[in-house]
Amino acid sequence: MSHHLLNHWAHGRPSRGAALYPSCVVGSTPFASRSEAGIELAAELQAMKLQPPLLVLALPRGGVPVAAEIARALGAPMDLLLVRKIGAPYQPELAVAAVVEGSPPDVIVNAETADLPGVDDTYIQSMLPGALSEIARRRAVYLEGRPQHPVQGTTVIVVDDGMATGTTMKAALRALRRRHPARLIVAVPVAPHQSIAELSDEVDDMVCLVEPRPFHAIGFHYLDFHQLSDQEVCDALEATRGHR
Repeated sequence: MSHHLLNHWAHGRPSRGAALYPSCVVGSTPFASRSEAGIELAAELQAMKLQPPLLVLALPRGGVPVAAEIARALGAPMDLLLVRKIGAPYQPELAVAAVVEGSPPDVIVNAETADLPGVDDTYIQSMLPGALSEIARRRAVYLEGRPQHPVQGTTVIVVDDGMATGTTMKAALRALRRRHPARLIVAVPVAPHQSIAELSDEVDDMVCLVEPRPFHAIGFHYLDFHQLSDQEVCDALEATRGHR
């Protein structure tokens, strides 16, 4: 990760108390909504004067309204980065691998959980059809089957509404690296320090507005953090296309 990351954090927006690295951020004002968080992130990204071609990739569902504001502000195309977690046999919430949409799809194994009982290549392969089926369903519902935007040679900005453990994001970034982007940036409104540090080798730059210590939950930093419907995701994507 470039030294620019440290400079960017050190010169973050004082009104939010964000991006103070490695200082502790406490008592920050919650974002009114995901859209407001996206507007604030867009301002930070505009200040970086990124050179085209640009591509904004949202992790659905929560990352979509955040990314939509960024795409509009930068005049960049927006797509979804579809990732499905593969959980442990008896702990489905514990990720042992992740499948990232692509041709062919990328399967990223979590080295920290790969030796759990019942977890081996046969198990992961057996879970792939279900994960790929859900990825295909989401692209059909959200994007009406439109193909992915090309990544190679592009400055790619990966966006979510926040990051907790960073496991899914790490898998997505490793898969994207294989597609040879010119520059890889993560932009999230809020994330814990530990997760940011663990992603330091995966990205060229990171923009994070709030780094709370201690970190409790992403939703704690939003006044409106409702579960987005499929229709809301589709509407946000359509509005972005119309704007461009």
